[in-house]
Amino acid sequence: MAKVSFTSAPASHPNPRDRMLNRELGLLRFNERVLDLATDSSVPLLERLRYLCISASNLDEFFEVRVAGTRQKVKAGVESAGVDGLSPAQELALITQRAHKLVDRQYQLLNNELFPELAKQDVVFYRRTKWSPAMREWVKTLFEQDIAPVLSPLGLDPSHPFPRLMNKSLTFIIELEGSDAFGREAGYALLRVPRSLPRVIPVPKSIGGAEHGFVFLSSVIHDNVNALFAGMKPVGMFQFKVTRNSDLYVSEEDVANLKRAVEHELLQRSFGEAVRLEIHEDCSPRVVKFLQKQYKLEDNEVYRVNGPVNLNRLITIPDQIDKPELKFEAFRPAIANYLNEDINIFDVIAQHAPLVVHHPYESYIPVTELLRQASIDPDVLAIKQTLYRTGNESIIVAHLMEASRRGKDVTVVVELLARFDEEANVSLANQLQEAGIQVVYGVVGFKTHAKMLLVVRREKSGLNRYVHVGTGNYHTATARTYTDISLLTDDPVIAEDVNRVFQQLTGIGQVLELQCLLQAPFTLHKFILSKIKQETKIAKSGGKGRIIARMNSLVDPSVVHALYHASQAGVQIDLIVRGICVLIPQVAGLSDNIRVISVLGRFLEHSRVFYFGGDGLKKDGDAKESLYISSADWMPRNLFKRVEIAIPVRGDAMKRIKKECLDMFLADNCSSWELQPNGEYNRRTCKDSKKVNVQQKLIRLHQANFDQDD
Repeated sequence: MAKVSFTSAPASHPNPRDRMLNRELGLLRFNERVLDLATDSSVPLLERLRYLCISASNLDEFFEVRVAGTRQKVKAGVESAGVDGLSPAQELALITQRAHKLVDRQYQLLNNELFPELAKQDVVFYRRTKWSPAMREWVKTLFEQDIAPVLSPLGLDPSHPFPRLMNKSLTFIIELEGSDAFGREAGYALLRVPRSLPRVIPVPKSIGGAEHGFVFLSSVIHDNVNALFAGMKPVGMFQFKVTRNSDLYVSEEDVANLKRAVEHELLQRSFGEAVRLEIHEDCSPRVVKFLQKQYKLEDNEVYRVNGPVNLNRLITIPDQIDKPELKFEAFRPAIANYLNEDINIFDVIAQHAPLVVHHPYESYIPVTELLRQASIDPDVLAIKQTLYRTGNESIIVAHLMEASRRGKDVTVVVELLARFDEEANVSLANQLQEAGIQVVYGVVGFKTHAKMLLVVRREKSGLNRYVHVGTGNYHTATARTYTDISLLTDDPVIAEDVNRVFQQLTGIGQVLELQCLLQAPFTLHKFILSKIKQETKIAKSGGKGRIIARMNSLVDPSVVHALYHASQAGVQIDLIVRGICVLIPQVAGLSDNIRVISVLGRFLEHSRVFYFGGDGLKKDGDAKESLYISSADWMPRNLFKRVEIAIPVRGDAMKRIKKECLDMFLADNCSSWELQPNGEYNRRTCKDSKKVNVQQKLIRLHQANFDQDD
């Protein structure tokens, strides 16, 4: 097989597009797969509605960050192509084309499938044109008593210019005829809808007839708009939503106080540059042009929709409906039998080290219990922890504060720039500091994304350290819906490495040498490349090179090139990439031996697991194969601009993680998609009668273990 140099494009693939996919289009393709789940008739009906809402929410964020960034490059005149060969203008054109198709598909699904199917189950969304007289009277009373008092219409004239509307707020633009009490001729008026009002309102069965009936707030307002403009004639009323650039721009090198800089930027986030206008499809061209002028948007940045402009607000509906048959079967995380009321978590960790917990199939209790017992144990002297996302009213935070109140030395590294959690994390930092906890913000210019907890305890043998590291955040809510791996141990080597990483985060000094942990931005990227190169060498020597890697996104070009080279050498490579993958698999002469799948389902796949299984490398008793769990994806931002860790797992723990996080996923033929050479994804289907849904299989596996323990 011909050798390929990746310093330039391979001779057989002269165009960069032939060896690298576009990142932003990859993110859109991920969202298309989420929408695929909403079209899947095997998925419970209310869960299909939930997937539709998730796809809408994801798309909002995509525009707020990714499209906004590309749009700024185009405006700045950047013409240079990315690693995929596309210029920013070409990229934006392809994004826009694909996004319009995705939005059209969302509303077709809602109107043509989900609403009719829900109606068959007595879950009805009443359309304004079909309201009965009793319904209309009920709506009028509702409007007068609960809605009108909080509305503030704004007429547009020289003394009332077009206002700054918040990002993604629901607003109506109203065309009026006539003149008002001051003699002003009518024109346009705006009506901002406060976020305090529910977007979907339950209708009593006695009024609507359905067991679960709902009416849209927009319909309620639309039907009663006359009451807001006495003596005027509304001749057109159209709901719209503007999505704005919501990325924070903090020049970390120039700020003296990072927290204050973040707080200042947060005040501006809701009023960034507009990047998309969503408006009802019935809106007149004249009104659309008026809004385009206000927001400086092109025609292709306007999305006309047949339905509510804020689809993601429907996500509250499944939780309001008590119909178990329309939802996923009730699920209870397994709780191991060692987690009884009288356990000493430190003894448990020492006995099982390393103790592996697979969330959400297994309960998050071992993690919270370690922190709870550490907070009250008089022998615990110090606690150190990183926090990236925690959620509101976090029990994790409560335990840290309790530990501080009891006189323990508590240090917390809070990442202020966790995207869309910045405001919550600023508040968290203030809360922790008020409790006497030492709070640091990591290293300027590098997000702290590593998930680490270190507990120092005085024991008979001296000071001992207990560690938790994981692939997920310290967020008890997402621990029930995200798949992640937790590892708890008192291994002194791992504990010392974790302690040294904390030293780097909280202090100042040179890079500290670690014995077993890999750390970004220092050693992780080089290590990944070295392991891929090692497997390549094995294959070239006639051995069986093997790589299985699971992550959220694969974007780093140097890793992609190394994987191509390994494939050409004969290494068998399976990549389980939930979201973006810029690598192109199954291209003759380039990536014949690489397969890429994406698994989506009830739980969000979040674990990062890297397996290298080459043979012929046994030296000094070391195993032939190696496996690592990590907080990092294979993306430049993770490998070069974040503090991340990867930790080796050996023995039975390694075998278990390989089976549950890698092998079982490769066998899935129900909830997985395979990436094709053209960049599209095909859903995998079973070729025989044996269906394998990996998430359902893991639920059954751990539930069986739980029942056996009981």
